[in-house]
Amino acid sequence: MKTIFIKGTEVLSCKGSKSNYTSIFFLLFSIFYSLLSSAQVQDTTKVNQLDNVLVSAVRVTAKTPVSFSNLNKKDIKFRNLGQDIPVLMNYMPSVVTTSDAGNGIGYSGIRVRGSDATRVNVTINGIPYNDAESQGTFWVNMPDFASSVESLQLQRGVGTSTNGSSAFGASLNLLTDSYAKKATGEIATSVGSFNTLKNTVKFSTGLLNDHFEIAGRLSAIKSDGYIDRASTDLKSYFLQGTYVGKTTLIKALVFGGTEKTYQAWNGIDAETLNTNRTFNPAGMFTDESGKIRFYDNETDNYNQNHYQLHWSEFISEKWSTNLAVHYTKGKGYYENYKEDADFADYGLIPIGTINTTDLVRQKWLDNDFYGTTFSAKYVTDKLDVILGGGWNRYEGDHFGKVIWARYASQSELGDHYYDDHSVKTDGNIFAKANYQLTEKLSFYGDLQYRNVQYKANSKETGLVDDKFNFFNPKAGLNYEINLKNTLYFSYARANREPNRTDYEGGNVKPEKLNDFELGWRYNSDKVQMSSNVYYMAYKDQLILTGRLDDVGAPIRANTEKSYRLGLEVDATIALSEKFIIRPNFTLSSNKNVDLAVDGEYYGTTSIAYSPEVIVGNIIVYKPIEGLYVSLLQKFVGEQYMNNIELPAAKLADYFTNDLNIAYEIKPKSIFKSITITGLVNNIFDKKYVSNGAMWDIYPSYYPQAGINFLAGLTLKF
Repeated sequence: MKTIFIKGTEVLSCKGSKSNYTSIFFLLFSIFYSLLSSAQVQDTTKVNQLDNVLVSAVRVTAKTPVSFSNLNKKDIKFRNLGQDIPVLMNYMPSVVTTSDAGNGIGYSGIRVRGSDATRVNVTINGIPYNDAESQGTFWVNMPDFASSVESLQLQRGVGTSTNGSSAFGASLNLLTDSYAKKATGEIATSVGSFNTLKNTVKFSTGLLNDHFEIAGRLSAIKSDGYIDRASTDLKSYFLQGTYVGKTTLIKALVFGGTEKTYQAWNGIDAETLNTNRTFNPAGMFTDESGKIRFYDNETDNYNQNHYQLHWSEFISEKWSTNLAVHYTKGKGYYENYKEDADFADYGLIPIGTINTTDLVRQKWLDNDFYGTTFSAKYVTDKLDVILGGGWNRYEGDHFGKVIWARYASQSELGDHYYDDHSVKTDGNIFAKANYQLTEKLSFYGDLQYRNVQYKANSKETGLVDDKFNFFNPKAGLNYEINLKNTLYFSYARANREPNRTDYEGGNVKPEKLNDFELGWRYNSDKVQMSSNVYYMAYKDQLILTGRLDDVGAPIRANTEKSYRLGLEVDATIALSEKFIIRPNFTLSSNKNVDLAVDGEYYGTTSIAYSPEVIVGNIIVYKPIEGLYVSLLQKFVGEQYMNNIELPAAKLADYFTNDLNIAYEIKPKSIFKSITITGLVNNIFDKKYVSNGAMWDIYPSYYPQAGINFLAGLTLKF
């Protein structure tokens, strides 16, 4: 062990990545504190503006001709009882969510306008979160992250230019907690069905000497899951240091999580769905005596840690800037019991006539993701300009190990039966401008250039060395008819590279999208409403086929021509001081044009996993001060699990209702507030399936839980 001293601050460092990263974090903190401790007392207004600079480069306002919805901490605080972020977003327009375990904890997924998570660009404080190689988002790696989110914005369609891969269905950006001026603390506990338990502790020092705040969170979540053995053991942390100066805001963040999840991603067939809907085939094997058993460690195990440093500067009334650097370390594996595995697949030499064996394998991923993002904002009375960009690099090692075999042949413990490596670099620059042409009419322009380089070597992908140069222009008009009514129209172009699984399947054409949006916004004291018509025309869209590969990743294929045409309506209506309703609905047509699969022509067909009707509604009733009663409703129309409209591939529609009751007490001493919360999901015990897959012509289903509950107690002081 060695010790580093920085101006009286002692930082311990020892071998091992976690200790080194922690030391670097505190080292940077010490340097910034030393440099800035002499600054004057901050201007509150300017600092509040700076807090938004973190995400201003990727967020939009009502003056931007883009279809979007916002969700803040207050909107979800009574439902934040341990379920994943996609589940908390379930009632937003055009959103469909699903959960492998069936109860919204563990592996969960989201689709927006029929586009899956690999096509939803996600950023955290403007930093890309999608896995660079698979392009997916895995919220299980950051359990209870919603407890550290100040607000989020979901832009549907292409949206504005952002960091990371292009949005082909939506972009989701999250802003983590702002700083607190006064010291606070919070303890939250929730329990529920399926032995679910969540514990969360949060704190903030408040602004020390009017400049410096440290805040943090620790969370632990456990659940058995609705599906058999679909257990989760999740732990996460969040630590944020904030420096507030007269014109400066600096945030250093370290957050991450560890997950151990029993696999539940195989699904069940139609017969099992009818007779034993909670059955989980994962880990099933037949022992030497012919008895069916389940391997007790058929689990997914992963640890992910994020490091972010943001520097926002208010240069003048016209100029502000943000510079960020980031690093993410991920490492983990999933473990399987394999029956009658071929020796050749694991580099084993036959033992006489024996060339198969039962074995237990681990498939590992060890990756690093790092880079920088930056932006500068210029504002005048008529012009609002943002110049920005980013550069990010991903380095991933894939390898496999056999940790037990009935017949081990020449293998040694620790041997790798495969070793793959991949590198991806992604750089982009963009310029966005809002210009007030007249008192009522404004113009929006957005130009982005993006360069992507991807190299990989594996048995599945072969040797890959691809480069892409994408130009993504966007433009639109925003017309304010009067103080209550606004019309907008926009056009956006997006290009997107294939992911790792696409290369494995030989689908390596990049996708192209032209997105047209025509919208109307209405805003009055009691009614806020937005509606828009969208037309998304694709070239070589990588559509989900419904099939999964041998590790459960969705297989996609290019379709030469396809489109999504839809109408979205979203409203908040105050019927009285006690009643508020928040309805939304989407009506759409999602089609492949002149589809051909394996040489067979099918003509115009429905795009897989794209329901034509999605409806959400929240009814809020406040009978007395502090008491909130909400009914949350969701309808998802029927959808196909493949693109040839096979009758067996149709998922039935479903309509669910959740009841959320919360009572908040504000004592005069000790605690600032005491909140008691109850959430009853699926109160009418609807037996439904929200997701599935196709094994050739045979469907596989992921059933969701019937009636279940969560109850929580939150103490703030």
